[in-house]
Amino acid sequence: MGTDEVGGASADSHLRDSDIELIGGERAPHSGPLSKRVGRRSSKLSNASASTSGSDVGHSISQEQDEGDYVEVTMDIKGDSVALHSVIPVAGNSDQGEDEKLVLLGKGMEKKRSFGASVVRSASIRIQQVSQELKRLASSSKQGATARVHYDRTKSAASHALKGLKFISKTDGGAGWAEVEKKFDALTASTNGYLHRSLFAKCIGMNKESEAFAVELFDALSRKREIQSDSITKVQLKDFWEQISDQSFDSRLRTFFDMVDKDADGRITEEEIKEIICLSATTNKLANIQKQAEEYAALIMEELDPDDTGFIMVNDLEMLLLHGPTHSTRGDSKYLSQMLSLKLKPTHEENPIRRWYTNTMYFLQDNWQRTWVLVLWIVVMLGLFAYKFVEYRRKDAYEVMGHCVCMAKGAAETLKLNMAIILLPVCRNTITWLRNKTKLGIMVPFDDNLNFHKLIAVAVAIGVGIHGIYHLSCDFPRLIDASSEKWELMEPFFGDQPSSYWFFVKSWEGVTGIIMVVLMAIAFTLATPWFRRGRVKLPKPLDNLTGFNAFWYSHHLFVIVYALLIVHGIKLFLTKEWYKKTTWMYLAIPIIIYFLERLTRALRSSIKPVRILKVAVYPGNVLTLHMSKPQGFRYRSGQYMFLNCAAVSPFEWHPFSITSAPGDDYLSVHIRTLGDWTRSLKVKFSECCQPPDNGKSGLLRADNLQGDGSPSALPKVMIDGPYGAPAQDYKQYEVVLLVGLGIGATPMISIVKDIVNNMKAMEEEEGRNMEEGESGKSARTTPQKKNGVNKFNTRRAYFYWVTREQGSFDWFKGVMNEVAEEDHKGVIELHNYCTSVYEEGDARSALIAMLQSLNHAKNGVDIVSGTRVKSHFAKPNWRSVYKRIAVTYPRARVGVFYCGPPALTKELGQLASDFSRNTTTRYDFHKENF
Repeated sequence: MGTDEVGGASADSHLRDSDIELIGGERAPHSGPLSKRVGRRSSKLSNASASTSGSDVGHSISQEQDEGDYVEVTMDIKGDSVALHSVIPVAGNSDQGEDEKLVLLGKGMEKKRSFGASVVRSASIRIQQVSQELKRLASSSKQGATARVHYDRTKSAASHALKGLKFISKTDGGAGWAEVEKKFDALTASTNGYLHRSLFAKCIGMNKESEAFAVELFDALSRKREIQSDSITKVQLKDFWEQISDQSFDSRLRTFFDMVDKDADGRITEEEIKEIICLSATTNKLANIQKQAEEYAALIMEELDPDDTGFIMVNDLEMLLLHGPTHSTRGDSKYLSQMLSLKLKPTHEENPIRRWYTNTMYFLQDNWQRTWVLVLWIVVMLGLFAYKFVEYRRKDAYEVMGHCVCMAKGAAETLKLNMAIILLPVCRNTITWLRNKTKLGIMVPFDDNLNFHKLIAVAVAIGVGIHGIYHLSCDFPRLIDASSEKWELMEPFFGDQPSSYWFFVKSWEGVTGIIMVVLMAIAFTLATPWFRRGRVKLPKPLDNLTGFNAFWYSHHLFVIVYALLIVHGIKLFLTKEWYKKTTWMYLAIPIIIYFLERLTRALRSSIKPVRILKVAVYPGNVLTLHMSKPQGFRYRSGQYMFLNCAAVSPFEWHPFSITSAPGDDYLSVHIRTLGDWTRSLKVKFSECCQPPDNGKSGLLRADNLQGDGSPSALPKVMIDGPYGAPAQDYKQYEVVLLVGLGIGATPMISIVKDIVNNMKAMEEEEGRNMEEGESGKSARTTPQKKNGVNKFNTRRAYFYWVTREQGSFDWFKGVMNEVAEEDHKGVIELHNYCTSVYEEGDARSALIAMLQSLNHAKNGVDIVSGTRVKSHFAKPNWRSVYKRIAVTYPRARVGVFYCGPPALTKELGQLASDFSRNTTTRYDFHKENF
């Protein structure tokens, strides 16, 4: 025994991080995921009697061929604890082939006297200690009894599941009670200290969407205590709070079981399961699950009630909880664990100068492209301002008007520059050509074209203010009040000295200047986010001044502004020589480029007609258009194009990301109705659509896959594009992180499809090269093919799609399933997040998580998204996402592409900066401008 004890101790110390599955008797096959234990070493042992010594494992196995009952036991052995996973009764008449395997296993163990023998010997000793209890559990399970034995489950592989079923988010129930007590006092001030069940959710801190769930929880707690009233006192509330804040898993499990068991008979029927599924679906805003509640209830009963008794017990519910697979990923190295626990907080530098220097260097590293462009622009403006200031400082006008004329003329010179270059950032064809055909993208931040356009607009507003204020409030009054001696200096420019202010206002310079200021003010105001996105609520008919239409039409007032600006620049008071009137010189080239841009768009959209192939209206107010691809229309994944529908507005063009891949034979866009134009477009197409066939997603659908033209009923659509976008450069990176929020997933979907198509093409090319072997033809063509393949550098892609609504997953259901089927090498890792569902571990989403694991393992379909990609709940932990990539790909350059609302931009950009500084992985962050 001394030798055995030493061997067992040695095995114990080595097994602290290992999982072993010990099974007595023959495995009984049954459906679903509960019979699968992946990644564990298994041994099959007969159920030992209490009197067996256990010193020789092989001998005990061969001797135990009695006719008693057998059980299948799955447990973890860690240190000095035994953690039970499940106890399942099986038939006693084992198959002869299985018995032979057991005998061979016993002989193999008998021969192995070193580490393997000590492992099994230690496990055998522990199995003997609990064998009688396991038999009793098996017998009890057969009879449908509720007797249970508690094991140390907290150290088992199911520890993640044991953290679930939390009814409150606070871990310290005692500390939380003080806040609950205050709410109770406030809510019961007018009810004599009685809290009604309808206010229970508000009192314990649950939100309004969880009121129905809280009422069911209240009823379950009341039934347990035989409380008949709909109201409770503070003492009773304290009792309720202590139970729901209890950190014991058994207590939480019993509370959840009582919620489901509405008749309090200790059994859960299929109808009760259906009711709790409907409640959980409603609480988590999962309408599709609510519609299929009956189907999912039957699935749970099929899994947990194989004997068709019509009910399940609390231990069955526990088994489903503990055996459900989770989304967590277990690392292969200690370095991974250390990295995942690393906070990566920047160290605080005490020296302010050194801290400023460090922050400045980090800023320049992240923004050097923007920095040099802005510095160059500001330096040029300052140079022009100084040049004009000094020039007029030396003229006679300075003697009359002083520094006012210098300031006005200096601001005017910067206005000429800015009114010229403000057109260039919106010349999309030119920018797309420069991005695709030249190397300027390395130096010039083309992705920030709209931001630069807005910044120039601010500079124009400042220049107009300085120029106008100094002229109107300083120059003109000084000219009127000038003495006769000083006016002689101005007489060649103005003639006789004016006696009223009106002389300057009614002149060409005054009229054109005032009109330009008014038109600019209108365009500038309606372009602000408050008006453009309709955030400002105005009474009728002023409400027409908000929204995209008002922004679009007011922006086209610039045609009048530029015409007046040229006139204003020619009719100058103080400049008579034509070659010194430089306004038209500044504007000529940018206006010509912009004019050619608009002409190209008009001709291209009319020359490249498209016909509608398919229309679908999906949940979440999303309209999908599939169109024919015009001949010669070439684009990259991530790019966008403009759409025009004359039935809605003959003049308006709106940009939308292309969701089809370059290799597809059609073009597709997904349009969410967020404004007046998109809303009208959806109405026009919805009138021509019909309800979908069975099995097809979408509320409405119209297909026109045959024939030469679109149905006459469908509105005509014109397209213009494609245009460059940040996401189009994803192929530069070996690893990409794609993040889409809501409809922001559209450019990422095109990239995902393009990656799949490129991987398939590479596999086909490799197959052809292997077939051709060393033939001369292969030698001639392979270099060319390799050059084409080398342009595609991406070897790993992570796609995170976060959406609020379950129906949103219908938008790209086909793409998700295609990726799951075609991505044989696992290049793309898909993560769908539904933020309407409470986070994993919350009691409100516990049943949804059970159903998800069960249905995905059994049918391969996720119940939330309806695809083969398993969905996550709540929001992603972006820091953990960055960490995992940094650990997996050290010293790699990762492209992060984000498209969605600006709220997440700062967080993702900051994380990219933090990890680039603190790890060997470099993150390049790119965002899509909405």
